[in-house]
Amino acid sequence: MLVPDEAIDQCETSYKAADGKKQKAAMDSFDDTGIMALICHHDIPLFFANIDTPGEQQKYSVVLIEHLFSLIPIEANVVILYDVGCVLARSLMKYDILSHNITSRIWFATTAMHAYGHEWACQLVYNPRIVKGLGLSDGEGTERLWSRFIRLIGIERSSSRQRRIWLIDRHAASIAKDMVNNLGDWLRCRLKKGIQDQGSAAQKTELDGSERALQGVRVIVEKSPASQGALDALASLERGHERLLHKVDTLYASLNIQDRFPELDGVCFEFVQTLLLARDLKINIRKRAIGSFFEWDKLDRAVGGKQKALGNVLFFEVAITVFLTHVPGTKLHQQTRKAIAKRQPALMSAIRKFNHYCALLEDLYDPSYAIPLPTPLPTKLVELRNDQTLLEDVWITRSHGEIPLWLEDYDQERCREEQLRLGIEADNLCRWFGRELCAVELALRQPQHSIYYLILKQCHEAVRVLQDRWPSLFVSAARYAGEARAATDLAASLSGSPSAQSLQWLTPMVCELPSDSHTEVDSPETTTDAEPEDLGQIMLRDHLLENVSNEAEDFSNKDEDEEPMMISLDWQIPPSLRVDSTINISTTHYSHPCTVRTPCVRAPCDGFPRQMFEPDDTSLLSTTNACLNDTCINGCGALLFSTLLSAAAQRCAILSTHDLPRVRYNATDEILWRNASWSRYWEKDIWIIPIHRPSLAERKPWKKDVQDIAQLITRFSRIASDRVMSPTRDLSAWSAQPVITEPVQSNNHDCGLWVLAQTAAALRGFDLTGNAILVDLTSLEAF
Repeated sequence: MLVPDEAIDQCETSYKAADGKKQKAAMDSFDDTGIMALICHHDIPLFFANIDTPGEQQKYSVVLIEHLFSLIPIEANVVILYDVGCVLARSLMKYDILSHNITSRIWFATTAMHAYGHEWACQLVYNPRIVKGLGLSDGEGTERLWSRFIRLIGIERSSSRQRRIWLIDRHAASIAKDMVNNLGDWLRCRLKKGIQDQGSAAQKTELDGSERALQGVRVIVEKSPASQGALDALASLERGHERLLHKVDTLYASLNIQDRFPELDGVCFEFVQTLLLARDLKINIRKRAIGSFFEWDKLDRAVGGKQKALGNVLFFEVAITVFLTHVPGTKLHQQTRKAIAKRQPALMSAIRKFNHYCALLEDLYDPSYAIPLPTPLPTKLVELRNDQTLLEDVWITRSHGEIPLWLEDYDQERCREEQLRLGIEADNLCRWFGRELCAVELALRQPQHSIYYLILKQCHEAVRVLQDRWPSLFVSAARYAGEARAATDLAASLSGSPSAQSLQWLTPMVCELPSDSHTEVDSPETTTDAEPEDLGQIMLRDHLLENVSNEAEDFSNKDEDEEPMMISLDWQIPPSLRVDSTINISTTHYSHPCTVRTPCVRAPCDGFPRQMFEPDDTSLLSTTNACLNDTCINGCGALLFSTLLSAAAQRCAILSTHDLPRVRYNATDEILWRNASWSRYWEKDIWIIPIHRPSLAERKPWKKDVQDIAQLITRFSRIASDRVMSPTRDLSAWSAQPVITEPVQSNNHDCGLWVLAQTAAALRGFDLTGNAILVDLTSLEAF
């Protein structure tokens, strides 16, 4: 046994999960009182077990482990992270519950959130931050899984047992499928937020701020209207404090340290002196801090009602009259708080002095000393209360052999382990992609599987999508492309056919049904005879609609964890721009004054939805010096597309002037898709985004616009990938360059016409509308 039974017994009594008799739900109302889940390292659910006993007994975890080992290779080793892993490990070690073939391949650890509530002897063996080989694994994946099951609570509260199990099974399968497809994003997220962020934080050392704090006090005193006597007194106190510290240092220097500590022979005298000072000072700090913490707890318990308050309210009942009198306690409460505040400066001064010793020891340290260095203490009492290093003594003897694990900087070691493990997992993902693609390709090429062609084709497309989603810093996109080519070649060689079977699509036939010339009107009798809808059905429908809206909100927030697209702004005009010098637009059908005060409607045409010009919009179009609004620019963009319909225009997708503001103000994916899907932008090479504002060719406004455009491209690409399974665009190494750096507009009302002129140039295959376009703005305005 690595951990004494006494420590594990204490852990067992401290957690509800270890108490198999503690009832958590009413057994008379439910057949099952809960579920236990077994998930993998990526938080993907694998197996579930119904809990039908009052408490969380060990048999559920044992049966899940046994079932897992029945499905994995016999040479595989497994680490189990469980809230009370120490208790379960002792049970499996003392009793023959599982076979030796299984127990010899298992190592247990506690979850990170519960590990620090265990005994210290238990933490040295089972804490995932101390156990070597676990990296940054925290074991809290089940907590994150339960948060995704919250939406089922309302539905299953009134469901039958069979229906409840079916819903949990289907929901878990859906979660597992989504998480498997997102494994590439998971790897990138762990690499960025886990290794890079936590690794850099672990490498930072706490800076000593005592000098800055002293300087700040001096500045405050000097700025305040203090008398000269107060300033002189402050200086005298500082000099006296320095003399006392010098006497203490001299006293320690007079001690014969080499005789009292022979194991420190050969260590620098100044280092030993500072080490002993730090040891004694930390003992003093710990004694003072714990005393203050006890006083805080007493005040907290009094406020929370768990203990007799500092001051009582007594009730005297006479007949039906109640008199309330207050025993003075507020004054006692205030005195206690004042006493705590009075002792706080001395404690903070000692902590700053200890941190100064830690910094000095780090400068004097030589690795050959083999003495673990003390860790600086937090300078805030709230953080000090939760800091475990406060209870650790300063090590003053040499460490023979390796330094104990709990004294090492295991944050950096765990980050290195995590990086190594993520690299192995990325390689496994790439190899799995190649094997899965080869298997699907081979099945598609074999005639005996033709009846499953549609299902296999869908599976093939889903696997192909992973080729663009799973590349990371560990495995490049080129390697995935190589795996895809190798899988296709291997499937072709094994099947003997160069290509897969193809479907013969029938020509669609459109049947036109005659429309009714009249509109049916419901009679009053039909309305009154309708049977009222059941109230329970109405509540269920409302609840489902609420869940759908919540899912939409969750889906719209998925891009928070995505890495944003980075676009560099290069304020240099690119070479060899194709300039459109004239506008060749016929205005014979359009140039006429608008006198009708009715909306002008253009039917859906050339892929654009219906365009409607209100009377105010047509008035703006017919006025020479009027500024165009968004409706005019969007509608005229559709008219230009139809007029200049060519091969170059077919490559362009004209977005709305409202799309960029929607992205800027975090519109949901559903709204973005509904307003932009008609353009089929994912099939176009050129996206035209009208930005209707006068920029005057200045660089400063474009810095914010470029960031918003990057967010638009990122979200639109992801939405198209999710909705229509379009290939993911490469969002790395993009740059933005202006086509002009000098303003060309000569008045304050033609900004909308310049937007349309540049749109027309892009639709005709040019990069820039030339300065000669000034003479043609009249024809564009007439158009």
